[in-house]
Amino acid sequence: MNDLAQNTYLDVRNPTQPKGNMVLTCDDIGEGSTLSNDYVANIWGFTGNNISPELAWKNAPSETKSFVLTMYDPDAPTGCGFWHWNVFNIPAEWSELPKGKSNEFGNGIIELKNDAGLDGFIGAFPPKGDKPHRYIFTLYALNEVLDLPNSISPAVLGFNLNGKVLATASLTAYYNW
Repeated sequence: MNDLAQNTYLDVRNPTQPKGNMVLTCDDIGEGSTLSNDYVANIWGFTGNNISPELAWKNAPSETKSFVLTMYDPDAPTGCGFWHWNVFNIPAEWSELPKGKSNEFGNGIIELKNDAGLDGFIGAFPPKGDKPHRYIFTLYALNEVLDLPNSISPAVLGFNLNGKVLATASLTAYYNW
């Protein structure tokens, strides 16, 4: 384990530490852009398409054993934000997640329930009339594969990343209605 991974604790409100040279991109979502209807929920009055985005990455550390991807809204009026997507044990040889494939990955990849209580991805759905919310997609390169069940909470997943993160990359988009 390198020194960076040993001594780093995660801060979801500042997901870019440690950074490294890894880059996370999405052809449909630019940094600072507004999410399209494809990435908006289709529940509770929202009429989005609720499609998980295609995300790609490069420059992961050579010692990466697996990846974790999260989508987090720190602006949700919950007191603790809102987890929209948590995916772990993405194989080290992967460099992208395909569009619309949440809950279909296989290959030992595990997706947690989101904070809406549904399996896998749930798109944006901030309160009507609220300020634009940030949707932070963060990719973590880990120095191991996690031995965790799919029944854990996003908080437990985050706790288990401590000391295992080699690099991170993030992409932030916005949405309101």
